[in-house]
Amino acid sequence: MTVAAYTLAVVLDLFVLFIGARFLLQPRPSAAGYGVPAKPEGDPAYLAIKGLRDATFGVMGLVLLAFVGARAEAWYMLVVAIVPLFDTLIVLRHGGTKAVAYGIHFATAVVVLISAGLLFAV
Repeated sequence: MTVAAYTLAVVLDLFVLFIGARFLLQPRPSAAGYGVPAKPEGDPAYLAIKGLRDATFGVMGLVLLAFVGARAEAWYMLVVAIVPLFDTLIVLRHGGTKAVAYGIHFATAVVVLISAGLLFAV
């Protein structure tokens, strides 16, 4: 179970780091993939903020796991699960599809919570 817990945590951390980097490098396609496309006349700073936030979350998770351990990462994952839960509501509230809201964001929250549970069990 230890290998599964650490592997899932690293994969999730790297994935959110990738998402952040993608928002910084390709903001408009990333916003469309998020479930709420950016308006052409919209302020690109908000997309950069999301990219930086996600990239920071990914790095922080990797740092916690490497230097503090599984228990700290478990608490971190538990708290970070709030983000995709609210992303679900944001997508639904702003005209995104239920498939994206539940299939991407809510499912991500569930996987992050599973990761937290596995890490607590280590």
